[in-house]
Amino acid sequence: MPELPEVETTKRGISPHIVGKTIQKVIVRQRQLRWLIPANFETDLMGATIETVHRRAKYLLIKTTAHTLIAHLGMSGHLRIVNNAAPVGKHDHVDFVFDENTVLRFNDQRRFGALVLATGDVMKHQLLRDLGVEPLSDDFTSQQLFQLSRRRRVPTKTFLMNGKIVVGVGNIYANEALFMAGILPTRHAGDLSLIDCEKLVTCIREVLARAIENGGTTLRDFVNADGKAGYFQQQLHVYGRGKLPCPDCTQPLQEIRLANRSTVFCSHCQQ
Repeated sequence: MPELPEVETTKRGISPHIVGKTIQKVIVRQRQLRWLIPANFETDLMGATIETVHRRAKYLLIKTTAHTLIAHLGMSGHLRIVNNAAPVGKHDHVDFVFDENTVLRFNDQRRFGALVLATGDVMKHQLLRDLGVEPLSDDFTSQQLFQLSRRRRVPTKTFLMNGKIVVGVGNIYANEALFMAGILPTRHAGDLSLIDCEKLVTCIREVLARAIENGGTTLRDFVNADGKAGYFQQQLHVYGRGKLPCPDCTQPLQEIRLANRSTVFCSHCQQ
């Protein structure tokens, strides 16, 4: 599943090609995504000029004068820049045509992604209004994380993956950040000290920033805006390495299911 770094990579990849350009045509080949694309979708966007492209959590916010297109990549979706002559694939569901050399194409094999048009203050939209703090923003602090964790009896990994607490710390990056911080994923969030939270904030920022720099994580279904897969997976320390030697102490890494997600850790290095 594309996570925050993959969505940020997509944002940076498509922005230079579409900001300031006008949508000449919208082609919808499949309306049934996570939510049905309405019949007025094409006419509402035709002739609109793209003002900005932002990211909030795992959502891309493509703003025009009258609307904001909220795009979510779901489990397998991606947005790429292609030209008008590019062959249309089986899962190429929507094209936003700007000119003959610039088409923003939405592909989603599993159709769990979404394209939603919003008006007014997009941050008040039901998809966005209850989201937690951005982990790469100045608002994400150890003091805030410490206060939010008080009296929480859930595992720390589950706590970090709660989008109402902090956004974009998906399974892969939660595994990596907890390993870097030396904290067991099963430890209750309410038992974290302020020093633990300082480590977590630092490690979450570092692992996400490094993933963005390297283009996201190479997953089977994820493709960057330029059509190339990311390569952060080559640098993963624990995720996907259950039973292999810990990169720090060489003891076998443990792998369990936590909240129905694969969780890998070192019982020696993480406390």
